[in-house]
Amino acid sequence: MSIDGSAERRKQPPQTQTPSTGNGNCGISSMSLANRLRLNPNKEHKPDSYDDLHQLEFSPLLFSSLERYLPPTMLNGSRDLKLQYMRDILLRYSSESERTRVQRHREYRQKIISHYQPVHKELYTMQAVQFFVPSFLKAINENTEDSFRSIMAEPAPGIYTFEMLQPYFCELLLSEVETFERWVIETNFRIMRPNTMNRYGCVLDDFGLETMLDKLMEDFIRPMSRVFFPEVGGSTLDSHHGFVVEYGTDKDAELGFHVDDSEVTLNVCLGKQFSGGELFFRGIRCDKHVNSETQSEEIFDYSHVPGHAVLHRGRHRHGARATTSGCRVNLLLWCRSSVFRELKKYQKDSSNWCGECQREKKERQRQSIAATKLELLKRDGKPTS
Repeated sequence: MSIDGSAERRKQPPQTQTPSTGNGNCGISSMSLANRLRLNPNKEHKPDSYDDLHQLEFSPLLFSSLERYLPPTMLNGSRDLKLQYMRDILLRYSSESERTRVQRHREYRQKIISHYQPVHKELYTMQAVQFFVPSFLKAINENTEDSFRSIMAEPAPGIYTFEMLQPYFCELLLSEVETFERWVIETNFRIMRPNTMNRYGCVLDDFGLETMLDKLMEDFIRPMSRVFFPEVGGSTLDSHHGFVVEYGTDKDAELGFHVDDSEVTLNVCLGKQFSGGELFFRGIRCDKHVNSETQSEEIFDYSHVPGHAVLHRGRHRHGARATTSGCRVNLLLWCRSSVFRELKKYQKDSSNWCGECQREKKERQRQSIAATKLELLKRDGKPTS
């Protein structure tokens, strides 16, 4: 299914693609932000690492991200003191049902990890030189906007494409996923699919790859997102949902028009041999305008290349055309910012990133200028037409 015309879009509005598993994201109330935390982060502060605290109710990266918002008097305190302070806030404003869901999912993951035996253990820790192409590593190490742009194309506003993964990594991950899926069938283990729209594929976090993907987000995706997506929390990404999806004539053939449950999405083709399956993009929208018309300048189609990545805002409406032959497998990393999500609840204006909000704002400005001009002409006694 492809969505090109506005009439067709009205019949089939974009869905919000949500994960069938959760990462325990939770918000910080307006009260805590106003009374207990700084409104703006201390960008100079280097937060502690909480990666060794595996029994926390929340993602370790959430604490590292949130630490920059602590009151100045606490920034140099002990890690235990800061942890307790932030944990009290998070527990106060997260529902018991959410914490229960997170705990059950943690137990589900632990059951898988305790029984499944990986075949490519080198995948489970970040080995950047083996995983990434040299040009990508060089750009990340230089860590400047110029270095990022030197390896990227921006074929449409807000969509960045670049070569990223070594064939070695793609082959290993495909092999690991196939082994895991065989294990699932042999053991009759029921697994959760990546999201509400994909019937094939698996959640990589669920069988042990969460730590490696955390590093991928924190050390490689967040530096780029800080530059290209600051208005949607690109600098405060603190959790992720990592998975692979599979398309083919005997699997999911296509993916409908939707937005992702992410602030920033990384989409990398792993292979294999296939035809079709192009991504189509149709503009960035906030919740209010998710079903609004597509403007001609927002239409862009992208053809997948193994090892090459697409980086875009999660609210960039898109879908995937039918894979007409062969099998296509893609790695996706939905990157999220709990701080941005909470702040977004209290922001009425999304014109710094929503295409339709921007158009409405420009129209209001145009009308205001026209009204002012008309009033001035009336005062001068000049004809208004």
